[in-house]
Amino acid sequence: MFNKTKAYKKLAKHYKEIGQKHLRDLFEADERRGHKFSVKTEHLYFDFSRQRATEETISLLAELAKESDLAGKLQAMFSGQKINKTENRAVLHTALRNRKNDPVMVDGLDVMPGINEVLGQIERFSGEVLSCQRTGVTGKKFKNIVSIGIGGSYLGPEYFAVALRPYAQPGMNLVFIANIDGTDFEEKTASLDPEETLVIIVSKTFTTAETMHNARTAKKWFLAGLKNNPEAIKKHFVAVSTAKEKVEAFGIDPQNMFGFWDWVGGRFSATSAVGVLPLSLYLGFENVRYILEGAHWLDNHCRNTPVEKNIPVLSALLDIWNINFLGLTTRALLPYAQGLAKLAAHTQQVEMESNGKSVDLDGNKLEYETGEIVFGEPGTNGQHSFYQLLHQGTQIVPCDFIGFITPQYQYDKDLLTKVTHHEELMTNFFAQPDALAFGKDDSNPAKVFPGNRPSSSLLLDALTPFTAGLLLAWTEHRTAVKGFIWGINSFDQEGVQLGKVLGVEHRERIIDYYNKTEYDPCGLTDSTNQLLSLFLKGKL
Repeated sequence: MFNKTKAYKKLAKHYKEIGQKHLRDLFEADERRGHKFSVKTEHLYFDFSRQRATEETISLLAELAKESDLAGKLQAMFSGQKINKTENRAVLHTALRNRKNDPVMVDGLDVMPGINEVLGQIERFSGEVLSCQRTGVTGKKFKNIVSIGIGGSYLGPEYFAVALRPYAQPGMNLVFIANIDGTDFEEKTASLDPEETLVIIVSKTFTTAETMHNARTAKKWFLAGLKNNPEAIKKHFVAVSTAKEKVEAFGIDPQNMFGFWDWVGGRFSATSAVGVLPLSLYLGFENVRYILEGAHWLDNHCRNTPVEKNIPVLSALLDIWNINFLGLTTRALLPYAQGLAKLAAHTQQVEMESNGKSVDLDGNKLEYETGEIVFGEPGTNGQHSFYQLLHQGTQIVPCDFIGFITPQYQYDKDLLTKVTHHEELMTNFFAQPDALAFGKDDSNPAKVFPGNRPSSSLLLDALTPFTAGLLLAWTEHRTAVKGFIWGINSFDQEGVQLGKVLGVEHRERIIDYYNKTEYDPCGLTDSTNQLLSLFLKGKL
């Protein structure tokens, strides 16, 4: 177990020696701390000097990685070994963007030809749509892409869609419908013309309850809007799925089904057809190719770079230091770029669904913390929301700041402040980490900033398809590394199943009520029975 390793014991002892050292003291003791605690690559600069760590801390964390055989576990993942023990599956989202096209074997077969076939299918299909070779049933050009999926079937792709809006193809609109709440469907489709709309249903098995309910609603909406044209569904619906019979039974031409594989986990699927198809229609396939190249660059960096210079590995090890030794189990993700408005939501799923576990790979109950609560908001909006707690609250929350040298949109300098929008934004990116780290003394206790609040900063040239892909891979590998060191399975999600099962039982009770004007309360608590009774009565 993680907490029985020699490195863990050394780190626990080390924490007692330096754990309460203030960041002010660490910076005063070494005027080159910023140089020593940073990594510069051709695509990003990672500064972790404001983490509450010393050179010895980093050395001991590297020992922990070595003792945990992190390099071997990463190699097992990249090479297609079945590291998802719960489901006996490989974990190969990295193969989806393997731009070198090196063979990757699973059960004796190279998966790359299948991946390339799907990419070629998407390139052809998206090209036909964008060039108007493929149109709607009335001959109108497709302008609206509606992607229906939930969880990993939309959070990653939506992150990309929002981040890369400046790269959208002229006249194209991409909408995601995920929530089973009918409000989501109603509001997302209110301004859409069915004649100009193409729907993508994303469900591996074509059985996901929320997705298929929304899909059936979309089908009804289309048939009504297109006067029950018998070709409407065939022309306007496509699927990302592996369930050919169910796709065909729905009315979708199986030639318009785009596949993926059981070694692609939902929250790691943004670079599969799940994301590549809608994004190719919205951004054009060439821009999606750059997304894949950015993710592939970070994959290679993670796989081949020594721990001390490995950005996702260092990020993960510092998370472990904060969680398991400093007791800081919440992290704020603070991108100073409005384009990254959906990065926190995607990261929440990747981190919290992957590492929210309480048993190890062998089923033993854990004796230490795993996972963390992740939240965030683009700056400077967050500064006028929750930064009060970050600076002066009783809870210490480590922060990740992300900034860009060049903005997505250029504006002239403001006449009063003499700076541009982006320069004004970035003044905050530079100021906030220092305010958190060093704080401020004051004779008025209400104005005291205690400081010593850890953070890391990531600086990139610009938010482009390449860097958006890079950031996605950073999140994925950071998450996986923590799971490898904690000895847990980061690639299953049994925790989401129980609520689904109980939900099906309540669905049957609702059906029974309307069929028989009563339902069986057997097995319900008094609390649930009262809530359900009020709901079925239709009023309080």
